[in-house]
Amino acid sequence: MPKNILAEMGSQVGLTPRNAQNKKEAVEWNRRQSGPMINPSFEPDDFLPQSLSPVKDEKKSPGDKGIFLVNLREKNMPEIEEYEPYDNRVVDHPTTNLETFLHLLKGSLGTGILAMPRAFVNAGYIVGSIGTVIIGILCTYCIHMLLDSCFVLCKRRRVPSLTYTAAAEAALSEGPDWCKACAPYAAHIVNVFLLIYQIGTCCVYVVFVSENMHSVLTKYFGVEITEFQVMLCILLPLLLINYVRDLKYLAPFSAVANVVTIVSFGMILYYLFREAPTLEGKSPAGELANFPLFFGTVLFALEAIGVILPLENEMKTPRDFVSKFGVLNCSMVSIIIMYVGMGLFGYLQYGNDAEGSITLNLPSHTEILANVVQCLLAFAIFITHGLACYVAIDIMWNDYIGARLLNSKHRMLWEYLIRTLIVFLTFGVAAAVPALELFISLFGALCLSALGLAFPAFIQSCTYWYYVSRSERIRMIIKNAIVVVFGVLGLVVGTWTSLDRIIAKFGAPVVEHGIHNIASNVTAHLNETMP
Repeated sequence: MPKNILAEMGSQVGLTPRNAQNKKEAVEWNRRQSGPMINPSFEPDDFLPQSLSPVKDEKKSPGDKGIFLVNLREKNMPEIEEYEPYDNRVVDHPTTNLETFLHLLKGSLGTGILAMPRAFVNAGYIVGSIGTVIIGILCTYCIHMLLDSCFVLCKRRRVPSLTYTAAAEAALSEGPDWCKACAPYAAHIVNVFLLIYQIGTCCVYVVFVSENMHSVLTKYFGVEITEFQVMLCILLPLLLINYVRDLKYLAPFSAVANVVTIVSFGMILYYLFREAPTLEGKSPAGELANFPLFFGTVLFALEAIGVILPLENEMKTPRDFVSKFGVLNCSMVSIIIMYVGMGLFGYLQYGNDAEGSITLNLPSHTEILANVVQCLLAFAIFITHGLACYVAIDIMWNDYIGARLLNSKHRMLWEYLIRTLIVFLTFGVAAAVPALELFISLFGALCLSALGLAFPAFIQSCTYWYYVSRSERIRMIIKNAIVVVFGVLGLVVGTWTSLDRIIAKFGAPVVEHGIHNIASNVTAHLNETMP
């Protein structure tokens, strides 16, 4: 057999150069023969012949489809380790560790901490203190799970950062087959919960501002006015502040709100410790039926899941965010201590009379300082309404409605219409159910049980589904299933309890009034028809 025939046969399977006159191919062939052996499936595409075929990986588990089974604890993984998301982030104005710490504190300190004394009424001072610490640790752990999953997904997809919705969709696309089928809908599900949470937060803000302003006007100034009338008075300013389309114009107001909030909290602490708190008449454990209200309130107060990823993505040193003594752990420890302190001492000071916001317990009918505190916090929360509503508007407009109106001549008009409708929605819900403590518990249980507990555990399970051994997968499923079940139970039971209390408080009078009107109309009609 001629040698050129052997050479031609060898070239067809990539063993020898197909044509000796092709200098480029000959040089490449010599390099391959002289250098270390390399898996042909990882060779660059600029070398021909095209007959090189990928080598079958025998390590793939027969039951796992779509991805190879590996262990992320191994260090010899160049295809994953070669990309570092932290090193590829480009941020115009990165934040320092201290700035991120302060931003996280501001994101967690608001109406939630002012509702903690009322939460302790439902749980008792011992159960409330222990329960707040446990829920805080669980929330912190779930945040770590979400951040770790996002980091791994960024490395695999070679992107510097991911949003919550993008991380959910990416994780499900790498999970088992039934999760891959649900991946296209993951972003929409997360957006729905985020949207409900942000609108609920805006409702809480409307109720908070109106209740505190109503307290000042009626108790100190003696003005005869209802809470609904106060809401009507603040409706136009709410519309105007939400017509601001650029956040940079709200930044000065946010800075003022931060200072006002800190000063107001200092005044509240003065009232808490002006008289020594006592255990007399206080219960160490509340009724079991009221515990879901406590759970929802603490979740609403502690959980800042919506700002975690944006803050981490904007850091100058993002590795410091998740380290053992990093920004996240230090922030959460500080937040838990402040929340336990506010709830415990607020309950010991005011007992079962603690209101949905501790500011309503201040002696505003006699002391000007208490009125100043209420007005300052009402102003700070009013300004924050624009920031909270901005997230809801961003989801509705940029992700859904605005994307369909790119070529519309009236695009700007439609955007302002959406902003107006969202403000009217928050105003309408707040006016229909002006109960601050029930609102906080409802939206905490409904949204944050899913966003803060169940979703992070589910995302981690899908992220590592094919990347851990069988025994590690079983342990991960058991651990995360417990978290998911806890989150789902909190969602269902907490939402049901809050809605039941809302219906009991606001539904019964309306129904009775409606029945009374119907009975009166029927009686009048019968009297007219009878001879």
